[in-house]
Amino acid sequence: MIDFDVMHKTFSGGPLESWLPELKGKLGAAFREARDGRLPLWQNVLKNLPPLTPSQVNLNRDAVCVGHAQDCDGETRERFGELLRHLCPWRKGPFDVFGIRIDTEWRSHWKWSRLSSHVEPLAGRRILDVGCGNGYHCWRMAGAGAELVVGVDPYLLYVMQFLALKRYVKGPDVFVLPLGVEDIPPGLRAFDTVFSMGVLYHRRSPMDHLLDLRSCLRSGGELVLETLVVDGPEGQVLVPRGRYAKMRNVWFIPSPLTLHAWLTRCGYKDVRLVDVTKTTTEEQRSTPWMTFESLPQYLNPRNASLTVEGYPAPQRAIFLARSP
Repeated sequence: MIDFDVMHKTFSGGPLESWLPELKGKLGAAFREARDGRLPLWQNVLKNLPPLTPSQVNLNRDAVCVGHAQDCDGETRERFGELLRHLCPWRKGPFDVFGIRIDTEWRSHWKWSRLSSHVEPLAGRRILDVGCGNGYHCWRMAGAGAELVVGVDPYLLYVMQFLALKRYVKGPDVFVLPLGVEDIPPGLRAFDTVFSMGVLYHRRSPMDHLLDLRSCLRSGGELVLETLVVDGPEGQVLVPRGRYAKMRNVWFIPSPLTLHAWLTRCGYKDVRLVDVTKTTTEEQRSTPWMTFESLPQYLNPRNASLTVEGYPAPQRAIFLARSP
């Protein structure tokens, strides 16, 4: 499913070459040891994708565009749409695939618009996107001119969603791998830019996560960190006693000043807070492509400034920092 020969050719001769000896084994193990019984269904979806040639690919649109409605007949499009629905839920997007509009849970282009004007220009850069989901932002990075984009996410469904689109996008060097940041060799220092968006609060040790990200960056490379935050002074951290917004695996939500201190303590330079935005039910919500509960059900129905558990409602910050 993942063309390792292409990856080997792309990584060879550069700073990622040292990762290759262990990478093939890790990728094989990710599929071989998969615990989700739906993997055969997802593999069958990829096997049965129609052999279409897109007349256009536009990675710079809010809805990443692959093909045009006129590239296939109505019957093929309907069958294609049914195959893509077997890969639900689609959380990051949106996408426009041969005239099929995939309206994802997140309007991920809103986040992209908040950060894209602040980061170092991505043209010609090697980029790592940690916790990339189905690769929506990886495609946007490629559209911004990145030389190479590597996304890692351990959830195989998201990798399958990416591979379904990758079948039709032949140009840019974009890979989404079923791995976590911990599967990247320590001290690799191979990437010009590292993104970690929506990951930090899921880590039991946020400081270790920040150090792992730094280990992936070359000297002078840029970290783009997006995460949940709470209002408060330096030292303020929310540690949910149980769930937060119905999520089980939320461990630490710092104030912006606390997160600034964490980044500095981990050795980052030029730490900057560039955005704080409350998440709205227009940005994150259920759709026909993600029919489960979403933000409207995570908030207190009588007071939308609180989660159903009584914690402050989600707001997200974007930090930039530089590796020493």
